[in-house]
Amino acid sequence: MLQLELNKKNWQLFCTSVFDFFIPRLCPACKNKLLTDEQFVCYHCLHNINTATSTQLQNEFERKFLQDKLISDFQSLFVFEKDKEFQSIIHELKYNGKFRLGIYLGKLVAINLKEIIRKWNADLIIPVPLHSLKRAERGYNQAYFIAIGIQKVLNIPISQSIITRVKFTESQTTLNILQRKENIKNAFVLKGNKISGKKIIILDDVVTTGATTSECAQILLNANADKVFALSVAIAN
Repeated sequence: MLQLELNKKNWQLFCTSVFDFFIPRLCPACKNKLLTDEQFVCYHCLHNINTATSTQLQNEFERKFLQDKLISDFQSLFVFEKDKEFQSIIHELKYNGKFRLGIYLGKLVAINLKEIIRKWNADLIIPVPLHSLKRAERGYNQAYFIAIGIQKVLNIPISQSIITRVKFTESQTTLNILQRKENIKNAFVLKGNKISGKKIIILDDVVTTGATTSECAQILLNANADKVFALSVAIAN
C-alpha cells in the first residue's frame, strides 16, 4: 500500500512538471513560477504571511464577539495585512476566478486548526452567503470553496441553503464597526429550518469587524441553533 501511494505521488509530481512546462503556474502573491512541489502559493510567500497567535485571537474574540454573546468561539489562521502577500492571494480568489485557491486555503485552515475545530463538534459549516447579484458578477462564492477545503480534511457537512442574503451592500472596507452593523442589518433571512439544536460554523474569508458573522449568527440562534462558531482564513484590524 505504501509503495502504491509513493507511486501515485511520483506520478502526480511528474504530471505537474509536464503541465508546468507548457502552462507555468504562478504564485498569486509574487507572480513567480511555482516549483513542482509547491501548491498554489510559493513557499516564500506562504512563510511571509503572519499566523494569528492565540493572544491575537482572544483579543479579536473579546473585541468583536464577546459583548453580543452570539459567537461561542472564534478561530482564524492568518493575519490580513494591507498591500502584502495575503491581500494579493484573497484578491485572486475573489476577483480573478481562482476558486481552487479557496480549497487550498480551506485545507490549510483545517490542518492547522483541526484540534480546536474538532472540539466544537460542529454539525454544519455555513459559508457567509453572497447576494445573488454579487454572486452572478463573481461567478461563485469564495467562502464556499474554502468550506470545501475544510470539509475534505475534517468531513464537516456544508450547507448553502440555510440562510440567504437578500440585501445588496456595497463594499464595507471604508466603514467603521457601527456603520458596518447598520449596513449589514437585515441583510440575511432564514431559508431552511432544520438547525434546531445544531452546532454551526459560520465561515468567511476574512473577518474584519465581525458584523456580518454576528448578523448570520443572530438568525441561526433565533431559529434555535445550539451554538454558533466563527471561522475565517484571516483576521483584519
